[in-house]
Amino acid sequence: MSVRTPLVPMLVLALVAATAQASDLDACNAAVPIPAITSTTMAEAKAYWLDARTVQWPGLKLQQGERLRLHHAKAARLRALTGEAVTGADGAIDLTPSATPLPARFRFIGDGPRFAVSGIDVAALLREQALLVHEGADGRVITSTGLQIPGALDDLYAAAEAVDHLGAQPGKSSTRFAVWAPTAQRLLLCRYTGAEAPAIAADAMRFDAATGVWRMELPGDLSGQAYRYLVDVVTPTHGLVRNLVTDPYSVALTADSQRSVVADLSSPALKPRGWDAAKRPDRVKAATDQVIYELHVRDFSIGDATVRPAWRGKYLAFTESASNGMKHLKALSRAGMTDVHLLPVFDLASVPERGCKTPAVPKAPPDSEAQQAAVMAVAADDCFNWGYDPWHFNAPEGSFSSAANDPFKRIVEFRQMVMALHQAGLRVGMDMVYNHTTAAGQHPKSVLDRLVPGYYQRLNAKGEVERSTCCDNTATEHRMMAKLMIDSAALWVREYKIDSMRFDLMGHQPREAMERLQKRVDAEAGRPVQLLGEGWNFGEVANGARFVQASQLSLNGSGIGSFSDRGRDAARGGSAGESGDDSLRRQGWLNGMVYAPNAMAASKPEELLTAADMIRVGLAGSLRGFELTTWRGEKKRLDAMAYGDQPAGFASEPNEVVNYVENHDNQTLFDINALKLPQATSREDRARVQMLGAALVAFSQGIAYFHAGQDILRSKSMDRNSYDSGDWFNRLDWTYRTNHFGTGLPPKQDNFGKDGRDWELAKERLARTADIAPGPAEIAWARDVFRDLLKIRASTPLLRLPSAAEVHKRVSFPGSGAGQNPVLIATRVDGAGLPGAGFKAVMTLINAAPTAQTLTLPGEAGARWVLHPVQRQGADARLRSEARARQGRFEVPARSAAVFVMQ
Repeated sequence: MSVRTPLVPMLVLALVAATAQASDLDACNAAVPIPAITSTTMAEAKAYWLDARTVQWPGLKLQQGERLRLHHAKAARLRALTGEAVTGADGAIDLTPSATPLPARFRFIGDGPRFAVSGIDVAALLREQALLVHEGADGRVITSTGLQIPGALDDLYAAAEAVDHLGAQPGKSSTRFAVWAPTAQRLLLCRYTGAEAPAIAADAMRFDAATGVWRMELPGDLSGQAYRYLVDVVTPTHGLVRNLVTDPYSVALTADSQRSVVADLSSPALKPRGWDAAKRPDRVKAATDQVIYELHVRDFSIGDATVRPAWRGKYLAFTESASNGMKHLKALSRAGMTDVHLLPVFDLASVPERGCKTPAVPKAPPDSEAQQAAVMAVAADDCFNWGYDPWHFNAPEGSFSSAANDPFKRIVEFRQMVMALHQAGLRVGMDMVYNHTTAAGQHPKSVLDRLVPGYYQRLNAKGEVERSTCCDNTATEHRMMAKLMIDSAALWVREYKIDSMRFDLMGHQPREAMERLQKRVDAEAGRPVQLLGEGWNFGEVANGARFVQASQLSLNGSGIGSFSDRGRDAARGGSAGESGDDSLRRQGWLNGMVYAPNAMAASKPEELLTAADMIRVGLAGSLRGFELTTWRGEKKRLDAMAYGDQPAGFASEPNEVVNYVENHDNQTLFDINALKLPQATSREDRARVQMLGAALVAFSQGIAYFHAGQDILRSKSMDRNSYDSGDWFNRLDWTYRTNHFGTGLPPKQDNFGKDGRDWELAKERLARTADIAPGPAEIAWARDVFRDLLKIRASTPLLRLPSAAEVHKRVSFPGSGAGQNPVLIATRVDGAGLPGAGFKAVMTLINAAPTAQTLTLPGEAGARWVLHPVQRQGADARLRSEARARQGRFEVPARSAAVFVMQ
């Protein structure tokens, strides 16, 4: 007997299915709007899932007869108005007190009762809107809150951490897609034939309940197809939404990051000729061998007329081997520079990849407001930004490509850049920015938070995104955000041959995650990949509030480097955040503290002595256990010396400290010296002071870090924060004719100061550009002296000892202690018994004073000290003729850094 299905219902089902498919395709083709906040949803989330079975509500106090209920609604239309009963719920459960101890990861939350969640599928619950409601005996709302979900997701989906190959994985016979989105109610894969083409499919992906990963496998190699995910998900602020979002694991993107693109990074089509066989430079045997040049891709070539116009400001400029810029880098490499560290080159949100604008900057006086006004008028749409605006972590930035419309071109050209730098003998480092995203919530440029709302960003006690970094902080203490960071870093090492990495605001990340990252990238490369970063201690994570940070004081013993502000601040004077008259009053050891006071100087002799000792801290690698006799005559370990409210010594090994006096942040050294040096200081002496700063870095134990252009007296025309100041204030001149001091007042937004005082001080100095700005002779002198310093460090292993034990054994500071001359700092490094030391001993002497200085050391009277071979033939004629060492008497010319060796 046969059973016939009625024809009409079958047609209805088919029509419904076709309508749904058409609706999904329409959604795949939609713009990415910011949905309106619905009046029925709550933004605050004051309670926490501690794990998948326990919640805590800090501050909650239950009285007799009151209860706590967890209400939930798939359609996210809950209403919990005070004094009324909850409406819009699909169900609710009563919660009971729990004796579960507070997990260590939640030690930062306030006191409050904990409750057990039972009798419900928590995984399903997390895909709905949920509210904790404090109810009276009559069931009416007393108060309510949302819940922060990371604790539950990390508990439920721990297995996701081991999932390989998230993102799109094309193969010969099929292409696989995988995305972690455990709170999504529905997730579709939208596919397109190209960047502007309409969707050709909206395929429902399959959910894996064990990992929270949605998957899809389709026949054929789909390389070149564009795709996005269509996600039905509940958000804390907008209720149930349908988000159209790119892949957080995208390795290729259409222009302006509108769509992800399927790409096989191992495909020969995406590799320059010779890529697989190309060798990395093998010049760094220990981390302390690193000498780093921090460089922005666009700065490097945008003003270089020897680069073909279409390649200026692009990756391909590095392949112009005969350009002025590449000649400069090659010369630095020959002198001893080991690494070029590139400011952000991942996909960033702050530069249009198509149609960026170029300001028409007028010709105006050196202290005019006109230049900055023209630059800032188009700053939001121009072609420049530092790039600390991560949009997609795993894809190269398109604005640096010669063809932003081609999603594959940027991959090939990035690799060509790396090959060119490697061929020049320079390793390639990247600036890694995982501590924040460019946007969160339902912003169109938010990726992570529109995929798994409330998980990837770090939240405050109300459930709002923390912004202490500048932008929307990420939470690398959460399992899958740490995984994303580690997977991403591994990709750059594996697929782009990145040699070293600098982590922006690394102190906002857990040490444990960074150590796992270190192991992973080392394994990918088959060799050590040096990691360093900004270990600053601030914000909601400060002092280990949420986890053991990857910060200065917490990284010791990890082998990961952290920038040192000890020597930096002592040398430059003041601090990074100073403004107004303090910018003049607070001179540094380099620029005249006490010995060459400016018109507003306020330093006392004791401050100069303290600064001199802090310079020695830097020269000794800021090592915790190193002992120094201070100007007070006290012998102290460096971790017993104070640097503000922190110990001066913070590193366990020299590879954990990065020494510098200038980088992309704050004023260049030339510009800060324009503020702090006496205004009558000659152009020649300004160049000499600049090179003393370079000598401090070159002679310090640890890792040496220089800012691009520091060697040619780079100026940003007094700009203290040039992140969005356009090409005009960020240019480099490889013809060595100008350093760009006096190209107008810096942008008002970050340089005006209280009551305009910072601008006023800048204007005073810019008006004297003819007296302050160096000419070609001073620039060329600084360039050549800097290269001599690199040659000295490269040829003198005693200046880059690999271990704390060797530093303790060999480094001393003759002339330190009570009664010292604080303007002349000597460092002696003993080479006895050290294989490959090159010299029996080395003595570096840095004289900051505008007059010659002498240091007499009776214990060296019988030793034969001679000027370092590099300086005997070097660019500094003053050193060649005036620096002497005779019978323990060392004579150092004014504002000079001399190196003597015992052969």
